[in-house]
Amino acid sequence: MKTDIPEGARAPLLWEAIISLLSLVFGISISIVIYGLDPQIPMLLGVIVACIVALRCGFQWKDIQAGMVNGIYNALPAMIILMIVGSLIGVWILAGVVPTLIYYGLQVLAPEIFLPACVIICAVTSLATGTSWGTTGTIGVALMGVGGGLGFPLPLVAGAVLSGAYFGDKMSPLSDTTNLAPAMAGTDLFTHIKHMSYTTGVSISITLVIEIMLGLQYSASSSNIERIDTILTTLDSTFFINPVLFLPLLIVLGVSYKKMPAIPGIALGVIAGAICAASLQGADYNAIASVAFGGFTSETGVSDVDSLLSRGGMDSMMYTISLIIVAMMFGGVMERTNQLRVIADKILSAAKSTGSLIVSTVLTAIGANLILCDQYMAIVMTARSYSEAYRERGLAPENLSRAVEDSATVTANLVPWNSGGAYQAATLGVATLAYLPFNFFCWISPIVTIIFGVMGWTIWKTDDEEPRESSVERDL
Repeated sequence: MKTDIPEGARAPLLWEAIISLLSLVFGISISIVIYGLDPQIPMLLGVIVACIVALRCGFQWKDIQAGMVNGIYNALPAMIILMIVGSLIGVWILAGVVPTLIYYGLQVLAPEIFLPACVIICAVTSLATGTSWGTTGTIGVALMGVGGGLGFPLPLVAGAVLSGAYFGDKMSPLSDTTNLAPAMAGTDLFTHIKHMSYTTGVSISITLVIEIMLGLQYSASSSNIERIDTILTTLDSTFFINPVLFLPLLIVLGVSYKKMPAIPGIALGVIAGAICAASLQGADYNAIASVAFGGFTSETGVSDVDSLLSRGGMDSMMYTISLIIVAMMFGGVMERTNQLRVIADKILSAAKSTGSLIVSTVLTAIGANLILCDQYMAIVMTARSYSEAYRERGLAPENLSRAVEDSATVTANLVPWNSGGAYQAATLGVATLAYLPFNFFCWISPIVTIIFGVMGWTIWKTDDEEPRESSVERDL
């Protein structure tokens, strides 16, 4: 997204913008891989380098600071949601909501079908509610517990949960990203969804095949059955287990379906959980308030149960929030001082064919997620940067909206310092880089989109009439 350059300043040169970018990428990579450090301080050093470049280009400090503040401001809703979700997880465990979901899930979901079932359950939930974050923060947390009880590696379960959640989010007419992408590209919602169905259908089909093959490697062995029986017995003796405890989950899903905003919707789930904790588990105000802030600590003496249930709380999200704040400071400076725009323009200038234009769009959206650290900013920046190029080449805007959402929306959760990646890691309790290889749908989607673009499959022209043909079909 291009911003106005104030008087006395100039647009950054390409090498200057690249220095800012490399300071972030190399700083984080070296610090994490070699020294095992947390990424906040290396990212802060990246912010400093980006500020120095901006000062060199003649920007005043007040403009640079305004960029930082605006970046943080854009992420405030995500940070508020994070805090409330942390409280929700702690309260729902105390209330027996999560233990009940785990209890019945262990009895219903066989190991052989668990992974594809995770994808389908989360896809349907996210499709109905329009939110991947709400899906992973509710039903996703419960499925993580079920998967752990069945003996699955948690990164594998997280990948299945996220694959389903982001499929539903991307295809739901209720999703904010599904509405934002066509609005920025210049097409309508349902044309956008129809055009996405080609690439998304291939991506989710490949994902389900992989999940089915992985699931077949697990079976209900005698050791697993004994482990599950121990978990079930412990849950039953520690909590009041009853189907009525599905009610808080149904409330959250119901208000999401009715398009209640995420913050009051999740807060309503916390209130419903607190009522269940007091009325069904005998918890007092002190216990409820304590787990809402500090999380639930399970002390059953059964390690499987304690590891599944010792989590949640607003305090557990503070690390993630600090990561988002620093990341958005960097993204805000890069956007306000046009450093990202310079890089995007260079990429665009090299895109000569339709296929290379779509490849450039996908790579820019992924790069924006790495730099701007927010999927909404990545969608807006990429769509606005490329909309004119698509028009000039006679390409229908839904080609752009599809390429943007097939990349910007689904890859945000694959970047540890992106608000999406930070949220999902904190919510599911699995590091971003740990679940990344198993989040098949989210990294297969941009690959499929690139293949469709290069091959010319379902690439619609502005002068096509319904039903529109791909450029390859017209050439035959």
